[in-house]
Amino acid sequence: MERHTVTPRPGWQQTVEEQGLIYPLTRYPDGSLRPYWDESAYYAFTLDEVEALEEVVEELHGMCLAAAGHIVTADRFADLGITDPRVAHAVAEAWHRRAELPSVYGRFDLRYDGTGPAKLLEYNADTPTSLVEAASAQWFWMEDRFPGADQWNSLHERLVAAWKKQSALLPPGSPLYFAHSSADELGEDLMTVAYLKETAEQAGLDTDWISMEEIGWDTLSGRFVDNDLRFIRSVFKLYPWEWLTTDAFAGHVLDTLDNGGGTGSTLWIEPAWKMLLSNKALLAILWELYPGHPNLLPAHLDGPRDLAGTTGYVAKPLLGREGEGVTVHEPGAEAVRREEACCYQQLAPLPDFDGNRVVLGAWVVENESAGLGIRESSGLITDEYARFVPHVIR
Repeated sequence: MERHTVTPRPGWQQTVEEQGLIYPLTRYPDGSLRPYWDESAYYAFTLDEVEALEEVVEELHGMCLAAAGHIVTADRFADLGITDPRVAHAVAEAWHRRAELPSVYGRFDLRYDGTGPAKLLEYNADTPTSLVEAASAQWFWMEDRFPGADQWNSLHERLVAAWKKQSALLPPGSPLYFAHSSADELGEDLMTVAYLKETAEQAGLDTDWISMEEIGWDTLSGRFVDNDLRFIRSVFKLYPWEWLTTDAFAGHVLDTLDNGGGTGSTLWIEPAWKMLLSNKALLAILWELYPGHPNLLPAHLDGPRDLAGTTGYVAKPLLGREGEGVTVHEPGAEAVRREEACCYQQLAPLPDFDGNRVVLGAWVVENESAGLGIRESSGLITDEYARFVPHVIR
């Protein structure tokens, strides 16, 4: 794994915007605009590295599924902050019926510097973003800059294949809606959903478009409807389950949930059991089940324990996005248990490449490794100011 600097393509911003990356710049607190899509550098990997990382990702995915099963059978929903019995029941039922429910993709965030084993930082399994840049923009960049090179990137083909394979699980006779929140100001959620909609259409699915805020409730039929009062039988949502089950319409979601077997009226993708994987408590449960595993970091739910005095630790809220609420505690710091529920994970500082802190986003489609996206940040927390940097296989 090596970082190389390179001159950006002339007109790169217009190029990536035309490819669907309509958010190539990030506005900083001082009002300045700086590249989010950063092609002034790229990372190069060997084929052996990529093949080894693919095996790690698929092993981690299998371990996460085993941990999800443990949470359900051991009734550990409270450890995840799931205290509503109706929500716990819905998640458990979705887990038991998972073979009947479409589930498309997820993204592992890994610490890796090319020398030691990759370490799991978290699993974004419900509403992962940075998909457009990983699947599309960096592929076209490679074709322009390094014709004939290769990339850890089969995302597009695998997504299309996944929709084809799982189309039989969708309710017949109605379109699959694709939804995101109109509160998204950057366009990232919008284009992520638009891209996934495109892959579904290439798989032959009948699709439609709606924002979460436009989804209506028909009191006469007791069903969700679109703007034309058509029943919404299935919907892919880039909208976290923890919001879906606590919003004003949460009761309707649970009352009409199609959790497999056709017993409800609306099937949501990703399914409810993804709440088991997108929660940071998963990291501590994995460490309980696989202590000492080379691709895991020690993690606990009841406090930092001895991590405070030895390696240092990171306190992560159980739910959050783009590093929100994450705090870093250096070795020797006082062990502090926060009031809100957190996962306390061993501090493993992100690798430093020329002053850039790097995290690998390794994608899974269905149960298989599918691609890589790399983000850089200036500090130890990968936050909203992180930059996306492309890669190639040497």
